[in-house]
Amino acid sequence: MGILSSILTACAGERPTNLGARDGILAACPASPNCVSSQAVDEGHRIAPLVFRGDPDAAFARLKQLLSRRADTTIREEAPGYLRVELHTTLFVDDGEFLLDRTHSVIQLRSASRLGYSDLGKNRSRIEQIRKEFQRHAIAVNPSP
Repeated sequence: MGILSSILTACAGERPTNLGARDGILAACPASPNCVSSQAVDEGHRIAPLVFRGDPDAAFARLKQLLSRRADTTIREEAPGYLRVELHTTLFVDDGEFLLDRTHSVIQLRSASRLGYSDLGKNRSRIEQIRKEFQRHAIAVNPSP
């Protein structure tokens, strides 16, 4: 069991030191294809932010609730309008960030692998899954007239 525990710990990797929002901007993605960001300018890393209507605080609370219910997600840091999460797969840990952008009624996001070069599209597919859950919950909360 000790060897397996050591392997799993090694696969988790170290938490990057560049995470967090600075003046409304999340860290840029590295050159590797294992990162997506709604603030990226290149198409390889670019992903749409989460869009909401209505109260920004309610939308962000809805996202936090959704993330806290996911079995693969652990909220590690929370500040007003900012969440940092760890996203777990069988062997690896990825870092996710969500930043409330009240001006544009969106939640900016970033998701990146801690280790390796390619993630085989895992960060993108996971964020798209979170997007679907976020939109589905918004419809349940605010059904159309």
